[in-house]
Amino acid sequence: MVNVEADCLAGPLLARRARAAGIVYSLAYGDQPALICELVDWARTAGFDVVAAGKGTRYLPAYHDSTPETVWGHYGFSREQVARGDYNAQMFNSFLDGTKSAIEMAAVANATGLTPAPDGLSFPPCGADDLARVLKPAAEGGALHHRGQVEVVSSLERDARPVARDLRWGVYVTLAADSEYVRRCFSEYGLATDESGNYAAMYKPYHLIGLELGISVAAVGLRREPTGAPTGFRGDVVAVAKRDLAAGTTLDGEGGYTVWGRLIPARDSLGCAGLPIGLAHRVRLTRTVKKGETVTWRDIAMPETEAARVRLEMEALFASEWGIR
Repeated sequence: MVNVEADCLAGPLLARRARAAGIVYSLAYGDQPALICELVDWARTAGFDVVAAGKGTRYLPAYHDSTPETVWGHYGFSREQVARGDYNAQMFNSFLDGTKSAIEMAAVANATGLTPAPDGLSFPPCGADDLARVLKPAAEGGALHHRGQVEVVSSLERDARPVARDLRWGVYVTLAADSEYVRRCFSEYGLATDESGNYAAMYKPYHLIGLELGISVAAVGLRREPTGAPTGFRGDVVAVAKRDLAAGTTLDGEGGYTVWGRLIPARDSLGCAGLPIGLAHRVRLTRTVKKGETVTWRDIAMPETEAARVRLEMEALFASEWGIR
């Protein structure tokens, strides 16, 4: 599954179908979700409790309002640079406005059993040396809502200063010692820990996208082993209005002018009938949606597409299993 948007939209259902048919469904190695899954697998196999896992990105709160018209200014690209390169403004904007990060963390949650915070991603500023200090529960001085969380760290401080040794292109996992012996091992082997010595981190500073895809091909072809695959429906990405949207407005999807994607727990998404960001493209609003509000299925003219049909089938399946009416 090279398309992480499709995995976010319906991966939990597609993976079930694949397993029933004897097919190996796998995320694509080189893309950050599969690399994060690998780190989570390593940590758990070694016996560690995974406290958090995720990736880095460039983020400021104002970016949620970014559009294809404003995106290059946020990146610091000149019009001349853009004119010389093969740049897709809407795609780049999806990286910036928080949507792509939400989609990728939904994929990680669904593949690993880690879960989003109730309010989604908070993008705490954090460099590689501070992962263990920041990516631990708030009750212990960190930035997490709970242990076992997906989170994205920002390469920018909130005042736009660069974070030292940022992880913008990388992935990470934080883990807990939870014993005096392991804490001593962390110290003796020079791991950067938090002040208590109980939390440490591992990270990979870069990902090479398609250049690493052969790892998935080999894993599936030789071992019939996925490099990450959904095992449940835990995280979802709903469309949120970037501005006041009048009835009759046609949504333009990921990275566009009308909506951005917010990560929320899947149960909450079904509970509020949130419109998944993967279907928020070329659909017409039948009701007004205010800026910052979640767009719901009730707000749109129902799309008659295969993607919508499969998504609704998945929602019905999990709603039935969870007792949601």
